[in-house]
Amino acid sequence: MSIELMFNAVNIALIAFSRYTIPQAMTLSKSALDEEIGLALTNGTPLGDTALNTLLTGQIFSIFIIAVAAAEVALALGIVIAIYRNRETVDITNINLMKG
Repeated sequence: MSIELMFNAVNIALIAFSRYTIPQAMTLSKSALDEEIGLALTNGTPLGDTALNTLLTGQIFSIFIIAVAAAEVALALGIVIAIYRNRETVDITNINLMKG
């Protein structure tokens, strides 16, 4: 449970920091991002090479962390199910030996 709280804290921090990360092109003029994205779409350049990539960095990392947390929960559930199949209980006091 504590690792989930740490993951959530990191997610909130990443999203908050990404809110205040502004590419230099956007500080010069407000329509610079629109122009840059329009040029990228016209030229066939991937949007990941534009300032849009910098704006979404925190959100992308947060989605990655959520996926890792989901994998962690799935692994823990698999371990609990394996213990139940072998011991027919998930009571911690009855599961004190590693041998089957």
